[in-house]
Amino acid sequence: MASSSSTTTTTKSLFSSTFSASRSSSSTATRTSLLSFLRSTSATPISQKLSHANNSRHHYYSVSPIKNVLKTATESETSLSKYPDVDLVSSDSKPTILVSEKLGSAGIELLKGFGDVDCSYNLSPEQLCEKISRCDALIVRSGTKVTREVFEASKGRLKVVGRAGVGIDNVDLQAATEFGCLVVNAPTANTVAAAEHGIALLAAMARNVSQADASMKSGKWERNKYVGVSMVGKTVAVMGFGKVGSEVARRAKGLGMNVIAHDPYAPADRARAIGVELVSFEQAIATADFISLHMPLTPTTSKIFNDQTFSMMKKGVRIVNVARGGVIDEDALVRALDSGIVAQAALDVFTEEPPQTDSKLIQHHNVTVTPHLGASTKEAQEGVAIEIAEAVVGALKGELSATAVNAPMVPAEVMSELAPYVVLAEKLGRLAVQLVAGGSGIKSIKVTYRSARDPDDLDTRLLRAMITKGIIEPISSSFVNLVNADFTAKQKGLRISEERVVVDANPEFPVDSIQVQISNVDSKFASAVSENGEVSIEGKVKFGIPHLTCLGSFGVDVSLEGNLILCRQVDQPGMIGKVGNILGKQNVNVSFMSVGRTVRRNKAIMAIGVDEEPNKDTLNKIGQVPAIEEFVFLKL
Repeated sequence: MASSSSTTTTTKSLFSSTFSASRSSSSTATRTSLLSFLRSTSATPISQKLSHANNSRHHYYSVSPIKNVLKTATESETSLSKYPDVDLVSSDSKPTILVSEKLGSAGIELLKGFGDVDCSYNLSPEQLCEKISRCDALIVRSGTKVTREVFEASKGRLKVVGRAGVGIDNVDLQAATEFGCLVVNAPTANTVAAAEHGIALLAAMARNVSQADASMKSGKWERNKYVGVSMVGKTVAVMGFGKVGSEVARRAKGLGMNVIAHDPYAPADRARAIGVELVSFEQAIATADFISLHMPLTPTTSKIFNDQTFSMMKKGVRIVNVARGGVIDEDALVRALDSGIVAQAALDVFTEEPPQTDSKLIQHHNVTVTPHLGASTKEAQEGVAIEIAEAVVGALKGELSATAVNAPMVPAEVMSELAPYVVLAEKLGRLAVQLVAGGSGIKSIKVTYRSARDPDDLDTRLLRAMITKGIIEPISSSFVNLVNADFTAKQKGLRISEERVVVDANPEFPVDSIQVQISNVDSKFASAVSENGEVSIEGKVKFGIPHLTCLGSFGVDVSLEGNLILCRQVDQPGMIGKVGNILGKQNVNVSFMSVGRTVRRNKAIMAIGVDEEPNKDTLNKIGQVPAIEEFVFLKL
C-alpha cells in the first residue's frame, strides 16, 4: 500500500524551503551554500562541467537544456590560475562596484559604505570590457548591453550584475549563469511612477495636449481642431494586471472609467476588490475604448498587437503603451492609425530605442510620444537606486536575493541525479498552463511525486522550481529559478502544494512519475479535466526522454518533444490516416502518433507530434473531421 507525505509552499517564511536542510540517499555530505558561488573564482562555463557530472549515471541524457538554470557545487573549487592577468584581491579588500549609468545618490552612498564605487558613464562596449576584469559588481540601467563578451572579459571576477529597473533584456542571462554571475533587478520601486505616467499619457492623448501645445507655440489658436474625448464612462482595457497594471486600474476607476483587464495570472478576487472585471484577450480588445498595455515582452507577447488584433478592435480605439515596445508591431500600428481603426496612440516605449527620427510612427499626427519616461520621477529614481544597491550588496555578501533572476548553485549530486526529471518538470508546467483557458486565473497547483524512496530522501526544490518556471515563464516577464521560484509564485498569487507518494518502483531512480493538477480553472481541452474537476497531467522519464503518460482520465504515451496536437475522438478505424493526410498535404511533418483510450470503440485521445507549427486552416480542417470532438495545439 502506498504511503504519502504532503507539504505546501507557504508564505510564512518566503524561502524557508530553500534554506531547509535536505537529505539525499546518495550523499550525506554537508550541502554547499546556495549562493556560495558568488564568492567563486571559477570562469568555466557550466555546460562543460555538467557533461562530465552526468556521465556516471544518465549517460544517455544531454543536460544542455538546463545549463542556464543550474549551477554545480564543484565549480566553486576551480581557481583563477589560468588567468594570470586578473587582478586578484584578498578577502580583506573591498569589492569594486562599477556603475555604468547614472544612479540616484542614495544608492551610490549605500554602495560606498560597502565597496569601492567607480561611476563611469557612457562607456563604449570596448571600454566596458576593458574595465570589467577589475570589478566585482556591475550596475546598469537599460542603456548598457551586458553581453557574453562582457562576462568573458571579466574572467571570473564579476560576481553580480544589478539592473536598476525591471526589464533585463540588455543582460545575457545564459552567459551570466554559465560564468557564475548572479543577476538581480529592482522590480518594485518604480511601480507608481510608471502607473502615473500611463494615466498622464491617457489624459494627454484624449485631450490632444501635446498637439495643442505644439500648435500654440507655433503661433496658432486652433480650438476647433483639437476637440478631445471624455474619459468618464468609457471602457479601458488594462492588458497585464500586475503591479503597474493594477495601479493604473485604480487611477482609471478614480477618473470614472469602466475598467476591464486581461491577465492569465491575476486572481479574480484581487480584481474584484478594485472593481475590475477579468476577461479574455479577445473580449478585452474588442470592447475597449482605451487600451493600456502593461504586459511583458516574451516570445508569446512579441508583436501580439498586429494587423490581425487591430482588426478585432472597436473603430476609434485609443492605445497607451508604457510597457515594452516590442509587444506592438509598429508598422501595423501605423496602418491602423491611417485607416482610423486606432484613433490615437500614446507611446513611451519603442521596439528600437531611441527610434529613428524619421519614423512614420513617431511623426504621425495622431501619436503622442515620450522618451521612455515611465520610471523618471525623482522619487522613483531614488527608490530604484536604493533597491538595486541593497540587492547588489546583499549578493556580494553571499545572501539570498528575492530579486535574483538567474540560477543559484545546486549540489552536484542532486543536480546529476535529477537532470532528466528537471526537463520533465518544466515541460509538464508548460503543458499545464497551455491547457488552461484564458481568463480562468490560476491559483492552486498540486504536484505529486511518486517514488520508491522515502519522502525525506527526495529533494524536490529543483523540480518544484522548474514546474513553477514552466507555468509562469511562457506568458510572463518573470525569470524563475531555484532562488526566486517560491517568491515569484507568491507574487503571481499561486499556491503550490506538494505530495510525495511511496510506490513500488525501482529505487535506483529518484522519481517514478510527476503529476501536476490545477484546480478551479476552465480548460481549453475538456479531456484534460479529471473526474474531480481539475486539469490533470502526469509524466515519466523513459530512456532519458520526458513523456506524458496521463491526461485527465486518459492514459497516453507521448514524447514531450517539439509541438503537439491532442485530439479527442470517437475510437474508430482510419482516424490516424485522416489526420495524417491533412497534415501531409500542408507539408507538416509528423514525428509520431499515439492513441490512448478508456474503452474499446468508445472515446480516445490521439496525440500527434509535429515538427512545424500548422497554420490555422490546417488546424481547422482537423477540427472538421466528424469523429474529432475537440482538439488543442500545444508548443513544448
